[in-house]
Amino acid sequence: MNVEKQIDLNRLPSHLAIIMDGNGRWAKKQGMLRVFGHEKGTQAVRETVESCAKLGISFLTLYAFSTENWNRPKAEVDTLMKLLIKSLKKELPILQKNNIRLNSIGNLDLLPKTAQKELLEVINKTSENNRMTLTLALSYGSREELISVVKAISDKVKNNIISTTSIDESIINQHLYTQNMPDVDLLIRTSGEHRISNFLLWQIAYAELYFTEVLWPDFREEHLHEAIISYQKRERRFGKTSEQIK
Repeated sequence: MNVEKQIDLNRLPSHLAIIMDGNGRWAKKQGMLRVFGHEKGTQAVRETVESCAKLGISFLTLYAFSTENWNRPKAEVDTLMKLLIKSLKKELPILQKNNIRLNSIGNLDLLPKTAQKELLEVINKTSENNRMTLTLALSYGSREELISVVKAISDKVKNNIISTTSIDESIINQHLYTQNMPDVDLLIRTSGEHRISNFLLWQIAYAELYFTEVLWPDFREEHLHEAIISYQKRERRFGKTSEQIK
């Protein structure tokens, strides 16, 4: 049976986020260096991005490089940054063809200047596209994001721009990297790990979580469809009873 035909296009997650895990293990299984796993992973990114756009998902956020990833061996970090630049150049025509807008979140100042320049260039060139927003989380850590939110709001309170009594969820949302995006509906993590790894902690408060044993370089359209079907079979209650939401 065609898995895609089982998907209800009227009940798609508006915001899908993915922790792309398993590149290194994939390479090790092939008897290759980790870098080959990262390069193979870019194919999975391309197929996933195009599949999401085709289905009609509005927001796709990919955990591409965490703040903790800076602690990896320098040679691997340098390779990842070069791969980022190469991928941005290569994928621009595909983003334009599919009417996809590129966005990025994280402490981007830590990226090499060449990577920042290429990233900004692609973001600017795709800024008018409106079929789907693809967000790359780069040098991103959710705790760091929340600390910056607290600091920004504290400064505004100190300078009498806002009062403590006015601070609510909407105020916090306005100061997040994701301020122009809805909360995550579905979070997918590949490679069999069952961790969130400091990713969008505030934004996934009511997200459905889906874990798969598939390593990221092997993740294909059918795996994406399986995750969405699983999501659509679940009852999202947001604290209410089943009777209340029917």
